[in-house]
Amino acid sequence: MISTEFMIFSGSSNLPLAQKIAEKIGTDLGQIELKRFSDGEIWVKYGENIRGRDIFIIQSTNPPAENIMELLIMLDAARRASAKRVTAVIPYFGYSRQDRKDQPRVAITAKLMANLITEAGADRVIAMDLHASQIQGFFDIPFDHLYGSSVFLNRLNGLSENLSIVSPDVGGIKIARAYAKMLNSSLIVIDKRRPKQNVAEVMNIIGEVEGRDILIVDDLIDTAGTFVGAVNALKAKGANKIYGAITHPLLSGKAFERLKNCDDLERLYVTDSINIDETQCEKISVVSAAGLFAEAIIRTHNNESISSLFNIDKG
Repeated sequence: MISTEFMIFSGSSNLPLAQKIAEKIGTDLGQIELKRFSDGEIWVKYGENIRGRDIFIIQSTNPPAENIMELLIMLDAARRASAKRVTAVIPYFGYSRQDRKDQPRVAITAKLMANLITEAGADRVIAMDLHASQIQGFFDIPFDHLYGSSVFLNRLNGLSENLSIVSPDVGGIKIARAYAKMLNSSLIVIDKRRPKQNVAEVMNIIGEVEGRDILIVDDLIDTAGTFVGAVNALKAKGANKIYGAITHPLLSGKAFERLKNCDDLERLYVTDSINIDETQCEKISVVSAAGLFAEAIIRTHNNESISSLFNIDKG
């Protein structure tokens, strides 16, 4: 299936997912030393020869900032060790919410991250469910965008015969439309405003909610304030059972507490793009994306099509 020139390495941000990906492929993770000096400075050394090899480095770049620094240093070390090709496999691409200059005197940090990853030595990037698809254009190297909807599909098929898909904001309409098409469901959109970071207020609900089972879909869930607010608003409009399918579970701040106290939520499905302790909330079910990434890595190594993995409406 793969040649001996193929090697997978992992940073420390999500080692369990990296191990699952390697198992799916039928190989072991490569040997790498990741150490910290007393002051926290990161030190990296590949523990085996990678000269002329096709290298895949698995590392999500969610906070803390050490995760992106680890990735950059691993990329640089691989390039300096004369790897033939280096692919950054980034299950969750951090800083993706800062994808445009939406107010004066702010950074476009997603573009900065793209520049850093490219300059550090990546020849290619594989990531899943970017917050904004335009981020692919921030890179001047090949970028493969995977769709988390394919990970959830088996769990969601047959969830309800009376299902409506909900986008929690206007920006998520495309991904919600893709789910609606796959599950043969109607579409509902929530119009909200965000007065400041991590704070959202539901303004209007566009679509028929009363008497419907609901699936809220999105690319990420952070403090869960927006998500729980959407659940409450939908229930107030007469929704029956409410579920969620959200790719990246950042779950910071009071997120677990909010989800546990959200009586109207039946189940929240997330992927393992970010390593979380799902036992903190019994309503969370983690669906592994290891198979998807394993297939993408194999196809990349064999120079085969990745887009053919997905039979969905991308926009």
